Amino acid sequence: MKILSYVREELRVIRERDPAIKSGMEVFLYPSFKVIMSYRVAHKLYQKKHYFLARWISQRAARKTGIEIHPGAKIDKGLFIDHGLGVIIGETTEIGNNVTLYQGVTLGGTGKEKGKRHPTLKDNVMVSAGAKILGSFTIGENSKIGAGSVVLKEVPPNCTVVGVPGRIVKMGDQKVPRTDLDQINLPDPISNDIRELQQDNIRLRKKMQELEKHMKCMQDNSIEIPDHKEDGHETV
Repeated sequence: MKILSYVREELRVIRERDPAIKSGMEVFLYPSFKVIMSYRVAHKLYQKKHYFLARWISQRAARKTGIEIHPGAKIDKGLFIDHGLGVIIGETTEIGNNVTLYQGVTLGGTGKEKGKRHPTLKDNVMVSAGAKILGSFTIGENSKIGAGSVVLKEVPPNCTVVGVPGRIVKMGDQKVPRTDLDQINLPDPISNDIRELQQDNIRLRKKMQELEKHMKCMQDNSIEIPDHKEDGHETV
């Protein structure tokens, strides 16, 4: 009976969130539907410590759908993976209700931590195509992660994040000016590095110009002025 409730839930979710769907039967062809059904079975086995069988089911689903969900991940109701090819969800990932992921999304770890090492996505989070969320931190409720972003730090609720590394550009539907980025502890190291390189280049050019002037001065001073003589007498 539990499986039937999962099937009904997935039917509802996919029909609500994919405008391309024309009939209920199409849902059964969706990679998202297939992989979530496999995940539910694998997760139950994982909880009962049947680790090999759980991984066998999850890897079989990954080969068929291109979506890899570790059976240890905790996923609540309403997850929708649109298209889905290349999506990876790590072992200690936690996903709340009504979350949407697009193709190429990675919910991964840094590889250096033990225990909880993957992100937590709260309710109603949307992660756009190709985005990477790496580390054991939380993405707050109703937040959106832009396509291709790389998120390495916690994101408060109701925020929009873009860029590499990810930075908050909207908070509570209000734009966040660049001057306010430091106040939310989201610096942009790439911009800082470029700015420092530009300043170093300006300083280097100034030093080169000063050196050229100094060398020219030395060359001018090294020219000897010949004495002018008339009839063997020095002219004054």
